[in-house]
Amino acid sequence: MTSFRLAAYGVCVGHDNVLLAHYVPPGGSKDLWTLPGGRVEHGEDPFHAVIREVAEETGCEAVVECLLGVDSRVIPAHEAIRGSEHQNVGIFYRVRIVAGQLRAEPDGDITECVWTPVADVASLRRSSLVDVGIALARTVPPTGHVPAVPVGGLIEQ
Repeated sequence: MTSFRLAAYGVCVGHDNVLLAHYVPPGGSKDLWTLPGGRVEHGEDPFHAVIREVAEETGCEAVVECLLGVDSRVIPAHEAIRGSEHQNVGIFYRVRIVAGQLRAEPDGDITECVWTPVADVASLRRSSLVDVGIALARTVPPTGHVPAVPVGGLIEQ
């Protein structure tokens, strides 16, 4: 059995900071830092999904500045949370916050959103999505692709 997820993520960087969301799943185990974003709903355009997800998770209105790239990774069954192989395709957009005030996600798994110095990211327990998003924002590769981020230590799938 396999699963598939299409998601859109907002990479909001400025003044050597990146906007991160603190994800705490039900039960509080395996919390980590991630980028604002999430699943693209059936029939939804990923461009609109990232705007919706940033608003839901941060309380802020964002505009998309550009498409940064796409990351596709397969998580083997023995590493996947549900015990079956999973493919995640993430579409990364550079976004800019234009209104609102950062807050926790109401009735959600994001407990806080903070501007974090990029230099401090390496010391955080985080999703590999954070490293992919920062790499895309720094290099803006013409192909929209960066090498896979090794998972381990403070970096989670």
